[in-house]
Amino acid sequence: MRRARIDRRTTETRVRVRLDLDGRGRYEISTGIRFLDHMLELVARHGAFDLAIAATGDLDVDAHHTVEDTGIALGEAVTRALGTKRGINRAGYFVMPMDETLAVVAIDLSGRPHTVVDLGVKAARVGDLPAELVHDFFEGFAAAARANVHVKVLYGRSSHHRIEAAFKAFARALRVACARDRRLARLLPSTKGLL
Repeated sequence: MRRARIDRRTTETRVRVRLDLDGRGRYEISTGIRFLDHMLELVARHGAFDLAIAATGDLDVDAHHTVEDTGIALGEAVTRALGTKRGINRAGYFVMPMDETLAVVAIDLSGRPHTVVDLGVKAARVGDLPAELVHDFFEGFAAAARANVHVKVLYGRSSHHRIEAAFKAFARALRVACARDRRLARLLPSTKGLL
């Protein structure tokens, strides 16, 4: 059962996540930030994960805490759902075209968190989301999932498409990294024997 429930509470936010890595792309998302909701819906659909996220936070102050803590809670859920990680691919990548935009994401569930995000977004906001917070989401996820997460948008005119293509590529790369490979069933995918 590759499922997890997370209830993350801080003085600034509360984020509840329910995740099934072997789902059908069903989602129920509510963060108070509609553009972020849309991006997380894409993660569920393109990752074929069943994902429920309910986040409340100090949006009257700023969206930062809610966005970052949502990324952290999702990373915690992935870690818990994977358990020992035995038999998974561990790494995955995807190149996502979206109209005039092309995004690449590579993920390694290596146990070593690192994040590189290069979106090339010029707009300060996309919908109701401050664009700079996309980096904070991926950084929070990588820290909690203890993963390398590299996100690069190669080109694209639309800021909306740049961010959307990045989230779609993230979902598909994560799906590959989390997928089981029967040939690896008895192995940790690490020469160090650790993850």
